[in-house]
Amino acid sequence: MKSLLTPFWAILVAGALATIAFDFFGQVLAPASGFAQLAPVGLANATIKALFGAGYRPGAEGLHLAAGLLAYPLGWLLIARPVWQATLPKLPIIIPAIAYGIVLWIFALYIMAHLVAGMKPFLGFTGITWVALWGHIVYALVAIGALEFQKSVKTVPQPA
Repeated sequence: MKSLLTPFWAILVAGALATIAFDFFGQVLAPASGFAQLAPVGLANATIKALFGAGYRPGAEGLHLAAGLLAYPLGWLLIARPVWQATLPKLPIIIPAIAYGIVLWIFALYIMAHLVAGMKPFLGFTGITWVALWGHIVYALVAIGALEFQKSVKTVPQPA
């Protein structure tokens, strides 16, 4: 029997599903429901501009995808999950998953938007702030759900 997905591909699949869910929530569902529309590529471009003096849209697209496909799933696997397992392993996974989404939100809207890009902390606590909070929670739930599902389905039968 072979592994269903190698760890690298499991990370990419989980990150892709979660990034799609995040973007769909923040750029389609939230505005269709009368809430703010997320602009993660705009934030990434503001970060690039703050660091290098000029924005670069293709780089911003790449930064958004790199965070969603690799960095955030790796953050769960290498930092958040081990902390959860070492401190409160009996806590249902949905609680640390939601907490991880909140940490991602703080990272994006305080560290990156405020400290790096120079915007107001948490974008001034406007409508986009709260859509971003829920979007990062959706991201974390989908990514962690996909990673945990892949972990639980370790092998698939091979033809004889």
